[in-house]
Amino acid sequence: MAENASPPSTPLARAERFLWLTARVLEQRLFEYDFLGGGADPVETALAAYRNDDDGFGHALEPDLRGPVSQPLHTAHALKVLDLIGRCDGRQVERICRYLTKISTPEGALPALHPSQRGYPAAPWIPVVDDPPSALLATGPVVGTLHRNEVWHAWLFRATDYCWAAVESLKGTHPYEVEAALAFLDGAPDRPRAAAAAERLGRVVREEGLVLLDPGRAADVPVAPGYAPGEHHFAYDYAPSPGSLARGWFSDEEMDRALDHLLALQEEDGGWPVNWRIWAPGTALESRPMVTLKALRTLRAYGRRLD
Repeated sequence: MAENASPPSTPLARAERFLWLTARVLEQRLFEYDFLGGGADPVETALAAYRNDDDGFGHALEPDLRGPVSQPLHTAHALKVLDLIGRCDGRQVERICRYLTKISTPEGALPALHPSQRGYPAAPWIPVVDDPPSALLATGPVVGTLHRNEVWHAWLFRATDYCWAAVESLKGTHPYEVEAALAFLDGAPDRPRAAAAAERLGRVVREEGLVLLDPGRAADVPVAPGYAPGEHHFAYDYAPSPGSLARGWFSDEEMDRALDHLLALQEEDGGWPVNWRIWAPGTALESRPMVTLKALRTLRAYGRRLD
């Protein structure tokens, strides 16, 4: 994109300029892969910079956890990247499963934060404890991604059982935990059971007010306890593509209204905003390109015009 060219006008062109100006190499490579016909190899090369000798991932791959040490949330993010580029298989995933086995809780699931984070900066809402409990927040997305890619490893058996038990008993929850549950259900091999669990979860989301169905009322609707002001969840957060089980939770009118809102959120610089609490300068800088890519993928999945 030439510097003296006219300012970009389409949502995609504006986002592209934003990403070249601000994104990490990984997000730039992902944009190339998703929207410019780029290859998977450069994405995998960029991702490798975050891999550690223990076969986990660290180095603030997930921006709210700083420092070099491997963490479940970093590794879940790495698996998502591999899934996006069709590389969630082979020796690399075998090594990742070995790492997951080493850091699992007695239940065979993953903690949200491994104690190795102690001494390094992390978001204040994720406490570091010596004996952390199992967390659907970390386990659900990993198990769902591995099942969706037909990965079979001994670690998956107990982790899958944990996810089923956690999801099917879920109540009094919060939006990010619901997203993690959906990530599991969208990849779970037992599709009838997943559909039934998703239907129940959708009722919980609507009954507990965990989705803002009218974006125009954002200022009047309280957010979930502990969330930042304005940290609402919308229909597209739960159903980022029409194929998600959560798509059935919303009418066409509700989904269209949410997607209109998502498109309108693009800011003057071409990027989408972060709506969660920012606790350090680098987290916003690194998170906005990730949020921007997610918005572009969601809008494209629903057939919205980007160029």
